[in-house]
Amino acid sequence: MESAYNRTMAFLSRRISILASACLFACSLLLAQEWKTAATLPGVDLTGLSVKQKAEVLKILRENNCSCGCSMKMAQCRMEDPACSYSTGLAATVIEAIKAGKSPDMAVIAAQTSRFGVQHENKLLDDAVKIPVAGSPVTGPADASITIVEFSDFQCPYCIQAVPELEALLKVYPKQVKLIFKQFPLEIHSDAYRAATAALAAQKQGKFWEMHYALFGHHQDLSLDAILKITRELKLDEARLRSDMDSKEIREIVSKDLQDGNKAGVEGTPTIFINGQRYNGRIEVANLRPVIDGELKKTEKRETASR
Repeated sequence: MESAYNRTMAFLSRRISILASACLFACSLLLAQEWKTAATLPGVDLTGLSVKQKAEVLKILRENNCSCGCSMKMAQCRMEDPACSYSTGLAATVIEAIKAGKSPDMAVIAAQTSRFGVQHENKLLDDAVKIPVAGSPVTGPADASITIVEFSDFQCPYCIQAVPELEALLKVYPKQVKLIFKQFPLEIHSDAYRAATAALAAQKQGKFWEMHYALFGHHQDLSLDAILKITRELKLDEARLRSDMDSKEIREIVSKDLQDGNKAGVEGTPTIFINGQRYNGRIEVANLRPVIDGELKKTEKRETASR
C-alpha cells in the first residue's frame, strides 16, 4: 500500500512539473522580446548607478554580443541563460566602467578586453574545483560515480525550471548519479533567505527534500505564514522549525554555502557542478545526458587503468 510520504512526494513532484512547464511556456513568450525593454536583468546589479548610467549600461547590454558563443546580445543571454558566466562577467565589467566615469564606448572596450570578452570554445565543463559538501543535503547512492552539486535559490524562476530536469536525470541514472544541494539565496529575492533557512531547519527533522519540493511548489509565496503552513502539511515540529530557522547554526550554514559558491565561481542560480566541474550548458536532461555519459566513460577508464 502506498505510504502517505510517497503520495505526498508524487503530488509535489507532479505539481512542480506542471508549474515548471507552465513557467517555461510563459517565459518563452515573454523572453522573446523582454530583454530589449526590461529595466532589470538576472544577475545584473545596477545598484548605485544614476538614471543616466543605468540607461547607458542597459543600452550597451542590449546592443553588444555575449562572448559565450550563443550569438545573443548580452541582455538576451542574461534573460535566456542566467547561468552563463560570460554575460554575467561582461555586464559586471560594463557596470564597473560606467561607475568609474568611463564613456559607453570605453565601457564596451573594457568588457571586450576583459577575461570574459574572449570568445571561448563552448566548453561545457570548466576545470574541476573543490566544493565542501559535508553535511549538505544529498539524494542518490552514496557510492555514485557522478556527484552533481547544485547551488540554488528557492525564489529563482530559473531554479524551479531545473527541478524536474534534475529529478528526471536522477531517474535516468539511479545508480550512477547523486545530487547535493547548496543554498545560494540571492539578495534580489526578498524571501529566498527565509526559504533557505526553512529547508535547512526541515533537514534537522529529516525532511529536507520534502521541504525542498514544497518550497519550489509554492515559490510564488515564501512568506513565513506560507512556510509554516507547509510545515504543518509535512507534519514537522513547527516550534522547533521556527527556532532552528532563527538559530546561529542555520545562519552559519547558509553563509558557508554562499561562501563556497562564491569561491567556486557561482555567479547566478541555478549553477551546477559535475564532479567539481562547473557546467555551462542548459540544465535540461537532453543536454546533460551526453555530459554524464562522457564522465562515466572517464570513470570506467580510470578504474580499468587502476586494476
